[in-house]
Amino acid sequence: MARGQRQSGATRSGAASGGPSRAGGARRGGGQGGQRSPRRVRDLDNEGMIPVLARAVREVEAAAQRGKVRPSGRTKFQVVALLVREERARIRTDAESTEAQRTEQLKRLDGVATILAKTAARDTSLLVLLPEDAPVSDDAATLKREMQLAAGFEVPDEPEPEPQPDDAPVAVERRVVPQSVVARQLANPFLAPDFSAVDHKRPTGRLSSWELLGPLFRSFEYGGASSCMDLPEDASVKAPAGLELMHHQAQLVAAAAEGHRTFLLADEPGLGKTAQALLAAEAAGAYPLLVVVPNVVKTNWAREAALWTPRRTATVVHGNGDGIDGFADIVVVNYEVLDRHVGWLGNLGFRGMVVDEAHFIKNKTSQRSQHVLQLSEKIRQRTVRPLLMALTGTPLINDIEDFRAIWQFLGWIDEKKPLAQLMHSLEETGLTPADSGFYTAARGSVIDLGIVRRRKVDVASDIPARRIADLPVELDDEAGRSIRAAERDLARRLVSRYDSALENRRSSVMVAGIDHELVRRVARWEREDTNSSATEENVFGVMRRIGQAKAGLAADYAAQLARSVGKVVFFAKHIDVMDVAEETFAKRGLRYSSIRGHQTPKQRQANIDAFVSDPEVAVVVCSLSAAGVGLNLQVASNVVLAELSWTDAEQTQAIDRVHRIGQEEPVTAWRIIAAQTIDSKVAQLIDDKAGLAARALDGSDEEVSSSEDIQLEALVALLTDALQARLTV
Repeated sequence: MARGQRQSGATRSGAASGGPSRAGGARRGGGQGGQRSPRRVRDLDNEGMIPVLARAVREVEAAAQRGKVRPSGRTKFQVVALLVREERARIRTDAESTEAQRTEQLKRLDGVATILAKTAARDTSLLVLLPEDAPVSDDAATLKREMQLAAGFEVPDEPEPEPQPDDAPVAVERRVVPQSVVARQLANPFLAPDFSAVDHKRPTGRLSSWELLGPLFRSFEYGGASSCMDLPEDASVKAPAGLELMHHQAQLVAAAAEGHRTFLLADEPGLGKTAQALLAAEAAGAYPLLVVVPNVVKTNWAREAALWTPRRTATVVHGNGDGIDGFADIVVVNYEVLDRHVGWLGNLGFRGMVVDEAHFIKNKTSQRSQHVLQLSEKIRQRTVRPLLMALTGTPLINDIEDFRAIWQFLGWIDEKKPLAQLMHSLEETGLTPADSGFYTAARGSVIDLGIVRRRKVDVASDIPARRIADLPVELDDEAGRSIRAAERDLARRLVSRYDSALENRRSSVMVAGIDHELVRRVARWEREDTNSSATEENVFGVMRRIGQAKAGLAADYAAQLARSVGKVVFFAKHIDVMDVAEETFAKRGLRYSSIRGHQTPKQRQANIDAFVSDPEVAVVVCSLSAAGVGLNLQVASNVVLAELSWTDAEQTQAIDRVHRIGQEEPVTAWRIIAAQTIDSKVAQLIDDKAGLAARALDGSDEEVSSSEDIQLEALVALLTDALQARLTV
């Protein structure tokens, strides 16, 4: 046993150093394998995973000797334990190493494991990180990847994070502070909190001894009048030039202008909640404004901010926030990266906060819910009557207590009691939960704090019977980068053709700048040239890849719609996009049916009937070619167009599966657009051709433009942009 202990000590020394002295020991004790291949042993000592693990475990051991291990050290401890297990399994199956070499490496790993065990004995809280099934945080996954790269391992590209389940546990946080935010903080070093209007006293009235949260939640189970606060009828609110504000939108903005500061805005999708929130912030002067949103809509929020509040600057936080504008008036951040930024966001001095799809925070134990509540609490502590808005078409998903986190975000309640404003209103009723009239009165008291709920049918006179709403999404992953690279390659090929045509032209007529006639000719050649399509990316291939890249985002948004307003029709062009959508709906627990070209008539009709008649079937996934005509799907009023058509007629035919005689609600078609790609240009071309058709034919549904027109115009635009960029260099 003593001999075994001495061997462990020697191994530990070698693991810690990973240096020449250990290599010499290995050559002396390695047997014939070591003599035949001394260079191989030396490489194994100084390169690869074991030296990386040795350095990391020594750092954790030193931290434990100084006291309790900090979160970063705990993360490193867990990653070392994970990699020790993986490296041991790899070494045992390594056919390229000799038995002696494998034995030596396993001994060195035992040395690392011994240090782990002794460190855990010193700080016993680390023991929970050792089991193989211990939760692995995002920080740990990132550090593991970095250590593998440092060891010279080939590591696949990091995938996009999956949408966080609502009941995800709180993970170890990775905090960052972008440099532009540091600059803003240095420019405003004396951002003093204002406590003049904050009521810190716990209510001590007649109801202070009653348990009130349960009765308040139950008051909404009993129904009653409309769940909408009184809003100003004289809503004379001006919209920015070129935009029109609908009456129901102006009412909420007017309420903010009159001094109301908390809103649970529960309008149905399609009623312009984004515009209402942005204009309410303008009316309240609630800047800087923090907007927390799902990833799929954060680009759209920035675009809407530029439209509705053009005098305000907006910035979107991606990843670690390296490219954000720290001095912006509006900061848009998605739930998935909130954990990295919650520190500086809490100290920036926001005077307003908007939470979009606020039902995402219904589970108070989840990480995103705790961060949102933490931020709202800081804002309420520092700011006199901040603007707080929770936006959701479905404030209740499963249970009446889904209200709890939203009300707490708005500052209406805390963990145990109603807060001052709500308590004062309840006291004024003169009732207690023992009185029969309490529930109706209590419900009214909560609604008056700022619940606003309008349905499409309630404000049908405000909105068009059919409208198309573009929803831009950012493709900022590897697929997005690959698509933009393919677009650049396509543009370079077009420019090369253009230059070649210029050099070989026989005409003596010279055109200053860009020869637009030649541009159209080159675009036509590209469209008609089938030879290059076999080996090079063409416009059809690029558009298909864009559809594949945004498929998950489109399906995720359709799932949100389905939970908000009921049945949704999802259209796509390609089978693989439909497959991704169906996989997404299955993961979200949504039942769906599918209409595809290969189905038999009987199967197709059964799937249609399931969507139309079964209330549990939330989504129908449709092929544009197979389901774009001849179907009646007016049981839904929301359509998601995951991929663009090449003609307005095909797009219109898809929307008309829902927008048809007998439809009782206004129809909204949500068109998912990949920002900063040719997708945006194609969408604009479709709209332009539709406008031309409307003017030329005065309502006739005869098709004016063909798919080839838009394909040609897309290539013309791509080549023209590339040539203009070259001229400006």
